[in-house]
Amino acid sequence: MRYLFLLIFSLFSLTTVCAQEVKLSDGKQIGSISSDGTIRNRSNAQIGKISSDGTIRDRNNTQIGKIESDGTVRDRSGSQVGRIKSDGTVYDRSNAQIGKVESDGTVRNRQNSQIGKASGVKREWVAVAFFFFYFN
Repeated sequence: MRYLFLLIFSLFSLTTVCAQEVKLSDGKQIGSISSDGTIRNRSNAQIGKISSDGTIRDRNNTQIGKIESDGTVRDRSGSQVGRIKSDGTVYDRSNAQIGKVESDGTVRNRQNSQIGKASGVKREWVAVAFFFFYFN
């Protein structure tokens, strides 16, 4: 019975914090985003986190931005830096389309060229990682 509990606990742990790879268009992995919003670089070091309330933090746990419920993206001072629509279209602060995150995780630039991929992650998180904040 004890081993069954350990097995179930291990499987539950794996499914709740599973990270999805973030890749460039050439397939090169540049990092990962976990289901809890943790962003890691390709060396697996934590470089940021997006909380369930939309708060965006850097590696030092300093708030650097926020995704509001309507998709507005703000920087640390509260200034709007962009917007992410529910269909994954991404706009800059001037309301110019700068890209899109498709439902399958494909990331496209304003010319509709694929620039990356991050499947199984919230579109807003992928957009933040690719278009608005540089986690390093």
